[in-house]
Amino acid sequence: MVEFVGREVELQNLHQMLQENNQVAIAAIAGMGGLGKTELALQYAMAHREIYKGGICWLLAKAGDVGIQVVQFARTCLDLNPPDNLTEDPNQKLLAQVQYCFQHWREGGDVLLVLDDVGEYQQVKPYLPSPSSRFKVLITTRQHLGASIKELSLDVLQPEEALELLESFFKETPQRIEQELAVANQLCKWLGYLPLGLELVGRYLARKQDLSFTEMLRRLEKKRLEQPALIKLEADMTAKGGVLAAFELSWQELEDSHKQLGCLLSLFAAAPISWKLVEQCLPEKDQEELEEIRDDTLVKLHLLQRKGEGIYQLHPLLREFFQYKCTGLEQAEELKRSLCKVMVAVAQNIPQTPTLEQITTVSPAISHLAEVATVYQAWLSDDDLICPFIGLGKFYEGQGSYTQALPWREQCLSAARERFGDEHPDGATSLNDLAGLYDSQGRYSEAESLYIQALSMRKRLLGDEHPNMAISLNNLAELYRLQGRYNEAEPLYIEALSIKKRLLGDEHPDVAQSLNNLALLYYSHGSYSKAEPLFIQALSMNKRLLGDEHPNMAISLNNLAELYRLQGRYSEAEPLYKEAFSMRKRLLGDEHPDVAQSLNSLALLYYSQGSYSEAEHLYIEALSMRKRFLENEHPDVAQSLNNLAELYRLQGRYNEAEPLYIEALSIRKRLLGNEHPDVAQSLNNLALLYYSHGSYRDAEPLFIEALSMRKRLLGDEHPDVAQSLSNLAALYYSQERYSDAEPLFIEALSMRKRLLGDEHPDVAQSLSNLAALYYSQERYSDAEPLFIEALSMRKRLLGNEHPDVAISLKNLAKLYHLQGRYSDAEPLFIQALDICEQRLGVDHPLTVTVHENLADLRERLSSNPE
Repeated sequence: MVEFVGREVELQNLHQMLQENNQVAIAAIAGMGGLGKTELALQYAMAHREIYKGGICWLLAKAGDVGIQVVQFARTCLDLNPPDNLTEDPNQKLLAQVQYCFQHWREGGDVLLVLDDVGEYQQVKPYLPSPSSRFKVLITTRQHLGASIKELSLDVLQPEEALELLESFFKETPQRIEQELAVANQLCKWLGYLPLGLELVGRYLARKQDLSFTEMLRRLEKKRLEQPALIKLEADMTAKGGVLAAFELSWQELEDSHKQLGCLLSLFAAAPISWKLVEQCLPEKDQEELEEIRDDTLVKLHLLQRKGEGIYQLHPLLREFFQYKCTGLEQAEELKRSLCKVMVAVAQNIPQTPTLEQITTVSPAISHLAEVATVYQAWLSDDDLICPFIGLGKFYEGQGSYTQALPWREQCLSAARERFGDEHPDGATSLNDLAGLYDSQGRYSEAESLYIQALSMRKRLLGDEHPNMAISLNNLAELYRLQGRYNEAEPLYIEALSIKKRLLGDEHPDVAQSLNNLALLYYSHGSYSKAEPLFIQALSMNKRLLGDEHPNMAISLNNLAELYRLQGRYSEAEPLYKEAFSMRKRLLGDEHPDVAQSLNSLALLYYSQGSYSEAEHLYIEALSMRKRFLENEHPDVAQSLNNLAELYRLQGRYNEAEPLYIEALSIRKRLLGNEHPDVAQSLNNLALLYYSHGSYRDAEPLFIEALSMRKRLLGDEHPDVAQSLSNLAALYYSQERYSDAEPLFIEALSMRKRLLGDEHPDVAQSLSNLAALYYSQERYSDAEPLFIEALSMRKRLLGNEHPDVAISLKNLAKLYHLQGRYSDAEPLFIQALDICEQRLGVDHPLTVTVHENLADLRERLSSNPE
């Protein structure tokens, strides 16, 4: 005998419902076919037969007149013989006999009256006992019988209960299910955890000992509800038919309009369905009429489940059943085309970067959009074919879920080629979108090939004057910028901007995007004076056209802030960074690549301001988030690794910094090639690490390689070139190669003043470096004014509590110390030490050095008080 699994709570609830009423208690077990309503009633009767000493009467509501069954039971089991002359009205004869039976029921205790598979309650109501605490009436039904009947709504089994039921058929051969446990769980899921389906398949597999669970699942997926396992019953089963037969009983009760609605619902994916989508698929239908069919028929018959406000769902096997019936429905083709139209409209409303609110709104439709894209391609018109794929790609890619977006981008290209061939505008769009995804993943070489194909195809098919041409030019330019190929990027950006202005006018979000991208190019190239007005123009335009709350606004704010940071305009940068960060969290949620970018940018600002503890927390959070979204192979991950390593280097945590630098360099070389500005940055930073802990021989070739690469890629006039010159000069200075260092220091200072202006932290650094060189050459009169100017500039730009200010204080103090100006040196050393202890900690190399300098000074003062 099959074990009764997973209904213990329901048995308890049922017993409570039947016992809590002093008069006649009526309780109904309600639910769709196949849930085991009859089996639950049978198990209840068996479990409590000792309570019902007055007897258990089982009536089959669909087998004939319930009244006749009551009379026959009384005659057979109770030796009652109700008279024929209880009433003169022949129409009331049977009813009178039934009541006689109830009135003369044998004594001995409570009576359980089971009415199995009741359709209409009004048809059986006259034959129920009059109020009496003895009689308990238990009904099984597929319908809601009304508010007056206590109802135990039966649902499918929980996954673990479903597996337990399946396992019960293999007590003697448990290894069969143990060897294919994952597939067994898939079987349970495919069957929708429906007890009838599980029992049928379990019995079938038990009979066929050589049939694997994998093959069983394959056969079910192929033949669906017509698979023999779901049809054939065994003699000892409670069920009266297979799954198809169980659902067929409900189908016969439906009118044509009800059947049509059921079939439409089955075309949606096996997921919750927003009722608004259903209404949109049947625009000619009256809204109230649809609600009546839904609530008074499909829901009432448990053919449809309400999952929440305005949300409904079909059980997986009922969905299979309605699809099975849909093949013979006259309106089936029209319903499929209507569903496609509705889902295309949903796809077209998904923006390129959807906000959290838009994601929440569209999420319930995504499964159905995927169903249309994969199952109903044939019913999509030529104009609509790629829309579902594009919508799905934007939905996932816009959240940074690149792995989930990829198959939709690839299928979009495949579908376009299959229907239209290799030369079609939709094919070009598909190529461009797939390239964009590769671009976002840092797969630049793959992206470039597709971008070029898309651009070439659009040029042939659409001509030079088309918005899509501008998109392709802009995207290819952006890729070149990310690859450090600035000279190739600039003319494409300018051409894209020109086309957009001609076709769209000066006031359009796409024009703002082009202005922003061109500004990014100038920013990347170190042309800050060219970048700033474009960034400001793009920000202003986005504000006018898109409003204050839009992802593009956050991009503009963040980019302008980044420019100000590189210019040393920290007080101007910080509010913009924070506003962009706050906006992104509001619009995109806490988990998004753009939020990770804002975390990294804000950390860079704090790092630049010497707030290392605040920067470290944000760097680590940004790195963690980027690894979740982008995995380990992405330029942004390399950027985060590099930034965190640089912070550790400045804190003197060299052992923590080195593996991060090396990993960042390795990722960048793999993804970007050996000739890229980011690779040069990694070489430079790794060299700085070696330089910082005195490994000059390791540092020099890396500094030289970074300088050479930057000159080749960025030209002679770029802030990064000035940085490399300064770093190499610092190395020569540390090696006492003063004649090699001095011209490099002077060139770096001159370049920084030209490119960054006279007031910039990097200019202060160059002044300090040159002063240190003069100091080492005992050119004190040359060194002092430079030290003083560097200190003054750093205080103005960075504030009084910045580690760079401590460096300047220490350097000037050392100069005074060497000159014997102890009273001038001591307060400077004290200030420097205080800053270092507060900002860097007592164990930092700079703190230790300043402490030693101060101790040496005080020793000299104590030995030479005059």
